[in-house]
Amino acid sequence: MFNQNGLSLDQAPPFGVVLRFFLSGGVFGVLAGVFIMLFGVDIFDASTHQALIVTHSFTLGVMLSFMFGALFQMLPVIAGVKLLEPVKKANLLQYPFVVGTISLLVGFYDSYNHTLLGIALVLLGGSISYIVYVMLSNLLRVQNHSASSKGMSVSLIALGMLLLMALLMVLEIMGIGSIDYSVLKSTHFSFGLFGWIALLIISISFQVIEMFYVTPPYPLLVSKYLPFVIFGVIVLSFVLQVVGVSVWGFVSFVLALILIAYAGLTLYRLTQRKRPIADATVWFWRVGMSSLILSMLFFMLTHFIISTTIDALSYITFASFALSIVFAMFYKIVPFLTWFHLNSQGYLMAPMMHEVIHPKSAMKHLYIHIASLVTFVLSLGFGGFIYLAGVLLVVSFGLLTYQVIHAHKLYIHTQQTQERFDMGMGG
Repeated sequence: MFNQNGLSLDQAPPFGVVLRFFLSGGVFGVLAGVFIMLFGVDIFDASTHQALIVTHSFTLGVMLSFMFGALFQMLPVIAGVKLLEPVKKANLLQYPFVVGTISLLVGFYDSYNHTLLGIALVLLGGSISYIVYVMLSNLLRVQNHSASSKGMSVSLIALGMLLLMALLMVLEIMGIGSIDYSVLKSTHFSFGLFGWIALLIISISFQVIEMFYVTPPYPLLVSKYLPFVIFGVIVLSFVLQVVGVSVWGFVSFVLALILIAYAGLTLYRLTQRKRPIADATVWFWRVGMSSLILSMLFFMLTHFIISTTIDALSYITFASFALSIVFAMFYKIVPFLTWFHLNSQGYLMAPMMHEVIHPKSAMKHLYIHIASLVTFVLSLGFGGFIYLAGVLLVVSFGLLTYQVIHAHKLYIHTQQTQERFDMGMGG
């Protein structure tokens, strides 16, 4: 449930802070779709710059943007953390982050251009390190932690480790450094997919699955220890690899089994909802958890069968997992924030949540999302489908971007045209 003190307008970041991260995530998603249409099936060859560009468009441009936006909003809800000067902190993060991400993508395209990679290293390293420090220091001061707030703390540490590995990899590419690149690459992969993306989603789910969908809570053993187990396994793997003990194969197998069990438990919890009506967000969670199970099964299979197709299936389904949950959270957060801020400011005719984003629009996006997943899979056997997949991705994120802009315009229109009951609260 919400933090016991409730969420007040004083605690919440300004409306625009969250929306601007969602907007940049939507734009990067559209850009990723354009890249896919330009590059075609070359994106499935991990050794190409095309694959690097599309991968980092998703992981940096899309996932980090949406996850940072969600964290600015969820910290007051889940942990009771109030970030001081949120607009200033958002500015110090977002502007260098966006420029750094673009520099990195162009640097990859321009045959590892050292100047652009150096700019990306400084801007991304500085902005992400700054916000990790700010959020983590606030979380560590929380007196009464929930399972979600503890997990969020661990995931932010994992993001810091992910950033460190990325910086070391860039230095290696630039000819500066002495650490085994293969060790850095596998650790960067594990901290990115398992330690940051999966771990943050898991941590948030402990609270939002019960809160949004009125389900029984996760078992205490799972919610209390799972984030620490995942993080501990990844760190142990890195340490052993540094000293020359190769354990990544075994560790990745263990992590895959853990995530399969978590996804299965989440799907089971969704069958125990006390509100039987399933909206689009429930189905996004179902698609996401089903995709996670498939991704981990394909991932485990790669240890026995050397196949670029199986590798690609693992990545496609993992991307479907991450994006499905992002979309599920988006369609909960944006309508609520629009209503909450206007209602808290005293606007008696504040639009209801279904008026901000109609449930039918969210359901249409679900169908587009599933269609894009299917076309990506089909493109592994029939290359021409990759261009349709790119188009569907542009449509998917274009719709999301429109919803952000529409919510903001509705917010401004309400402030300009509706009467306000003065409740003595700031706007």
